[in-house]
Amino acid sequence: MSTSDDRMSAACDLVVVGGGPAGVAGALTAASRGLNVVLVDSGARLGGQYFRHQAGEAGAGTPGLDRFLRQARALDERAEVLLGHQVWTVTRDGDRLTVHCGTPDGRAVEIHCRDLLIATGAHDRPLPFPGWDLPGVLTAGGAQALLKGNGVVAGGRVVVGGTGPFLLPVAAGLAAAGAEVLGVFEANGGLALARHPLLALGKAGEAAGYGLAMARHRVPYRTHQAVIAAHGERELEAVTVARLDGDWNVLATRELACDTLAVGYGFVPQIELGVELGCQTRQDADGMPVLAVDGRQRTTVDGVWAAGEPTGVGGRHLAELEGRIAGLAVAGAPIPGALARRRRRMRAFGEALHHAYPVKPGWQSWLRDDTLVCRCEEVPVARVRAALALGATDARSVKLLARPGMGWCQGRVCGYAVACLAGEQPRPPRRPIAQPLSLGALADLDTH
Repeated sequence: MSTSDDRMSAACDLVVVGGGPAGVAGALTAASRGLNVVLVDSGARLGGQYFRHQAGEAGAGTPGLDRFLRQARALDERAEVLLGHQVWTVTRDGDRLTVHCGTPDGRAVEIHCRDLLIATGAHDRPLPFPGWDLPGVLTAGGAQALLKGNGVVAGGRVVVGGTGPFLLPVAAGLAAAGAEVLGVFEANGGLALARHPLLALGKAGEAAGYGLAMARHRVPYRTHQAVIAAHGERELEAVTVARLDGDWNVLATRELACDTLAVGYGFVPQIELGVELGCQTRQDADGMPVLAVDGRQRTTVDGVWAAGEPTGVGGRHLAELEGRIAGLAVAGAPIPGALARRRRRMRAFGEALHHAYPVKPGWQSWLRDDTLVCRCEEVPVARVRAALALGATDARSVKLLARPGMGWCQGRVCGYAVACLAGEQPRPPRRPIAQPLSLGALADLDTH
């Protein structure tokens, strides 16, 4: 119907927040059953992180992109798609929800709806280590976003490190684009899913494809190893790679010259909108808080649904399936038993991944007193430890005493690390403003 910034529905049946696999599947399913649907996404194009792509790009290189683009074109004919819109909060007045957005030109936009589907995805979960604030050090998702969305190769001599299968497509993509990938350093074991052969079987082909691509470009894959420090005067010049024991304590080290490091230790589901609406959360298998949903993807708040990573990180296939189920449920349609069984299997695989690629406590031994934990407020480890010595008992009291999490990102980057240092599991985020908002958009609220 529309992808223009200056057209929108004043009221609709369903607003979907997020234009990745879950959001597009949910919006298309609901719109195909006659609902008036508006999908809102902050990006310039639909796709989310996994299907991020350049304008006019076909599906080569990203498994499933062709299919997703067909869904996006079908959605454009059946629903209103608002791109470049940052949803910063959702409010309720009786049985009506209002989705508040900010546009790139500073306008405030309000969309009224009966139901809301939260499909906001997740962002990278980094761990601090000495030198992680150097130019040239970025998250694995950041390196992939530059490549997929802008065709920019992050560097010339690249090291990829962290844990989890996401490291494989990042390394394969960078190598195919011309970077010299010096190695992939997996902190856990390489056969971590061997205990779950039936669950892993469906992913074997995709993993084999990445493995072949890495072999073609002679990219080494090293297990039980991690990057524990980055070095350089003004920018990254080298990293320290360590061989680890089962708890990630350092056994031996070596230095490797490079100009770029892409590192990732899993993902943080973006659940701020649901938390502010009062949706209950649960702890995922990796300890991260996610939105609790029932078999129809319904949260504990009337009219609010969730799909994809906000309900638990499990990959694009699970995200799309949950989106379809949510779309059917919002439209009042029955959920086919086959879809419910597939979701159950895929969720089991997601939980197996969390157990196979955990973050082990030994990473804290990599830190020095002057290692920054919170980069926004420049809070080093020593100040966090001092707060704990003064009697801080949790991440919130550490924040009040030492200021980690009070900067621009509001704890999105450092929150997990601060919680671990405080000896607790991460708590649901309490951010009334879920996304950055201009003062102009706030001022524009008075006119609505």
